[in-house]
Amino acid sequence: MAVTAPRPTARNRRADAPSGRPARRRGRIQWKGYLYALPALAVLTAFLLVPLGQLVQISLYHWDGVSASTWAGLANYTEIARNPQLRAGFLHSFVLILFFAVFPIVLALLLAAVTTRASRLRGVSFFRALIFLPQVVAMVVTATAWTAIYAPDGILNTALRTIGLKAVTRPWLGDFSTALPAVGLIGTWLEIGLCLVLFTAGIGQIPAELYEAARIDGAGVVREFFAVTLPGLRGQITVALTLTVIAALRTFDLVYVATHGGPGNATSLPAFEVYNRAFGTGQVGSACAIAVVLTVLILIVTILITKLQPKEDGT
Repeated sequence: MAVTAPRPTARNRRADAPSGRPARRRGRIQWKGYLYALPALAVLTAFLLVPLGQLVQISLYHWDGVSASTWAGLANYTEIARNPQLRAGFLHSFVLILFFAVFPIVLALLLAAVTTRASRLRGVSFFRALIFLPQVVAMVVTATAWTAIYAPDGILNTALRTIGLKAVTRPWLGDFSTALPAVGLIGTWLEIGLCLVLFTAGIGQIPAELYEAARIDGAGVVREFFAVTLPGLRGQITVALTLTVIAALRTFDLVYVATHGGPGNATSLPAFEVYNRAFGTGQVGSACAIAVVLTVLILIVTILITKLQPKEDGT
């Protein structure tokens, strides 16, 4: 005798049918997440996005900050391309990238490799802390101290005279040919500590098995560095490069205290020009245009650098 399956009732069909409640619940959870982020978004909008919009708006006008403004359109932006002083300021920023980013990263990589191998020696921790010290010193103090070092009768020239190199001495921050490199070397001294801390922490995260395998294969110190350490620090190098390049492009207080953009315009930078035009010459619209271009430039450079960031497995 054949057994027939029971016919599904209306209640069973409702129970078997997929319900839209889980989807609605997931939607509600997502909206709750946005609500939690709403205070941070409000602060971001009030203190970043709105001022940025006003910055772009003011850059389209001729304004001295006091009297009525007049429409300028893109004239303030075309001035950046036509004015040799402004073009030189952006060029100086790219020169400083060499001192603020490239030199510190290279030197910090070497120091991190050496200090990690000599971690058992006494004084290594003190040496690392000493190199990192410039990061916790106020920039005004740093600029003032280095101004005294670079002075005609400062420590640097005194040392050069002592060893018989009097012909080399000069007012380092007052010479057109040495002012910008002198400022750049201050940046190298400042940023090397940050890079060293990042790289030392990164080396500690590299599996010891990789070093053991390299030694078994007969790799020496140099080959081990390029085969294991350098690839393992790719993420830290990207972070260090991002931070140091941004520091080079937005440098202001160091130049303001040490050289005030001089001699002439030898150390003029975009951030200094923003301040000088807004509060010195009364060209607020032009200053805002320079600030907008500088912001876009930093954004583009940051995006390009992040392309070097290693991708996670499976992404």
